Amino acid sequence: MKLFLHGHASDPDWRVALNLAAAQVDAQRQAEHHATQLTLGWVYLTDHHAASADALLAELGERWPGVAWVGAVGVGVAANGVEYFDEPGLVLMLGDIPAEDFRIYSGAEPLSGGGTADFEAATAQIHADPATPDLDELITEMADRTATGYLFGGLASSRGRHLHIANGVFEGGLSGVAFSRKVALLSRVTQGCQPAGPVRRISAAERNLVIALDGEPALDCLLRDLQIEGAEPREALPRLRGTLVGISDRSDDVVIRPGQFGTDTRVRHLIGIDPNRRAIAIGDNAEVDMQLAFCSRNTEAARRDLVRICSEIREELEPEELPLETALALQASDGERGLHPARRIAGAIYVSCSGRGGPHFGAPSAELAVVRHALGDVPLVGFFAAGEIARHHLYGYTGVLTVFTC
Repeated sequence: MKLFLHGHASDPDWRVALNLAAAQVDAQRQAEHHATQLTLGWVYLTDHHAASADALLAELGERWPGVAWVGAVGVGVAANGVEYFDEPGLVLMLGDIPAEDFRIYSGAEPLSGGGTADFEAATAQIHADPATPDLDELITEMADRTATGYLFGGLASSRGRHLHIANGVFEGGLSGVAFSRKVALLSRVTQGCQPAGPVRRISAAERNLVIALDGEPALDCLLRDLQIEGAEPREALPRLRGTLVGISDRSDDVVIRPGQFGTDTRVRHLIGIDPNRRAIAIGDNAEVDMQLAFCSRNTEAARRDLVRICSEIREELEPEELPLETALALQASDGERGLHPARRIAGAIYVSCSGRGGPHFGAPSAELAVVRHALGDVPLVGFFAAGEIARHHLYGYTGVLTVFTC
């Protein structure tokens, strides 16, 4: 695969934004002498343009005939080093992945489990409407239809219609694109919360009510971890409103190092307390033997973890030592673009939580600036989601970074 082509723009008129983004794509194609056939495109648009999604998709088809399109609507969209959050925005990326190595799927054209004679899904990107019933089960079922069980993507976010795109515009359900084993990619999850106490085992629960942790009343554990023991529940409410819970299955690592959650930890809201039963209610089903740790959003921890996953990807793709002849050849092929001598990234997709966008990282586009600084100047698009998906899990307050390798 060649380096993917990408463009982005902000304008209240979607036609103007598309023209600006398309001009960037066309300029890159000429500069890169990109003669191969473009086959797959990604488009993410802010909810300001959601009403025009059908017209936008039709225009994309006219500009680039034969390209299959996937994408979603978000309250914000992302490109390399820049985000358009709570403002009109549009991002595009187009690649030359061989058509026989991917399949678009949706409710109108489901992905068959086990594959067909000419295609077997190894991994899949997924977009979904957050209002879809039994979404967790549907995500698990979709993961089961891939050979690796690995999904990446997110839930559309919007102040209106939660639309997602897969050669058509859909509301409700899920859609996306599946890839064969020939499409090489790497994906990492970055957490945005910091544990506020020890990891405990759920020892009594009813649906979303956690009654006991390690044999103690759950509410008592919560107040102890927040260092507000003895306070009346009403007095504790201001602190409780900023508290979240990280849960994981018993076999997973909740905390991989001090102050940092493992990748399988799902962050959920603390949605209530029951002073009479000394229990807490969380925004997910609680099961006995699950692991739980109370946590809070932490900008510095989120920034460190984001740098960590970018570094892990770079280290896996770029060996510390290269033969001199190889290094010089790669450097010469990059020319004046100043890319890393061992560049192997064709393009990247970053899905971040809508709760991390905007001011959370301290300044506009600060989160995407961290990615660019750590990963380099690579084609990248993405959006700010109502929930992030990696493997078969639905996350919150996380980022999912996926890179396609040359």
